[in-house]
Amino acid sequence: MAPRFRSAEAATRRAPARPVRVAPARTLPARRPVPAALPDATAHPVLKWVGGKTKLLGELVSRMPVRFARYYEPFAGGAALFFRVAPTQAVLNDDNPDLIATYRALASDADAVIRRLELHRRLHAEEHYYSMRARWNDRSVSWSGVDRAAAFIYFNKTCFNGLWRVNRSGGFNVPMGRYVDPPICVPEALHPAGRALARAELRCGDFRAAVADAGAGDFVYFDPPYDPLTPTASFTSYTQGEFGRDAQRALAELARTLIRRGCTVMLSNHDTPFIRSLYRGLGVDGLRIDRVRCPRAINSIASARGDVDEVIITGGPGR
Repeated sequence: MAPRFRSAEAATRRAPARPVRVAPARTLPARRPVPAALPDATAHPVLKWVGGKTKLLGELVSRMPVRFARYYEPFAGGAALFFRVAPTQAVLNDDNPDLIATYRALASDADAVIRRLELHRRLHAEEHYYSMRARWNDRSVSWSGVDRAAAFIYFNKTCFNGLWRVNRSGGFNVPMGRYVDPPICVPEALHPAGRALARAELRCGDFRAAVADAGAGDFVYFDPPYDPLTPTASFTSYTQGEFGRDAQRALAELARTLIRRGCTVMLSNHDTPFIRSLYRGLGVDGLRIDRVRCPRAINSIASARGDVDEVIITGGPGR
């Protein structure tokens, strides 16, 4: 059928079109690619953390976009990737209030935290550890931000296997580890970590709220509590909450939303049939699922340590 044309007079009588609102383009700061060998790190994680990514940094960095506007990490934990990349604009979030309070104290006054840690280093013994643990769990005790941060780091460096675990009432319940000379106070690590954290916005809350303001050009790295490899292998006691399969599904939907919003997303998890089917079923073009081998160092059961299969899932305009 031949196209129909309006007369010039009819065209002039047409109601004026509504103005189109165009969001201003975001300028992406240039960032030099980080080599997989990672020779020039300026800051490192200051805490042991279940699922820490130090040994996977080469795999992670090689899959990151070279340029991005803002860095988001909604499950910060030990924040190994954040410390390695050292972004100038970043949001770090975790639902563990003690972890985020520790990062805030380091960001605002690392020297004060170091002075308290030096005292813990001198006093460290079984009696001191359990006295501090009882005080930590006593809700009537008032703490300064610096004192609580130093205690948190002290426990992390001296408790059994560096395992942060709380019971249903929120009490820290890990026994003291048997270390000859634990690295309780290391100023050479705490100072650069504090400087890196001072450049980040530190949030404490739900992972969905943490990325509510993420937009086109931003990079989001999700490192959630993993889907368990076996029905009895789940570890969900970072905080009092749990992260089951409904939460994994909500995270996958959020990843799809962010990709459609123009973010580049990277996500780590165990390589399980559930995780693979979940992300393959999102219907996101160009989504990539790569298997990697990862050494697992922190586990309460020695036989459960060793290499495991994980996946790194990437999607978005930067891939």
